[in-house]
Amino acid sequence: MARAPESPAPAKGPASYFPSIEKKYGRPIGEWQALIRAHPERGHMALVNWLKQEHGLGHGHANALVAHTLAEDR
Repeated sequence: MARAPESPAPAKGPASYFPSIEKKYGRPIGEWQALIRAHPERGHMALVNWLKQEHGLGHGHANALVAHTLAEDR
């Protein structure tokens, strides 16, 4: 008997927020990451606060985007 293909494991950590971020704010994650990478500030909380103030993101969504982006860039 053939096994059904396994579905990919659900995203964990900051990436688990990505579907709701895209749905709520209408931009793909790559676009958010490009904005973060283009910003002159490199501090985690400064970037989180900037996303909240300038783009209206909630704290959890901003934090997830910054954490994931900075981790990728390390």
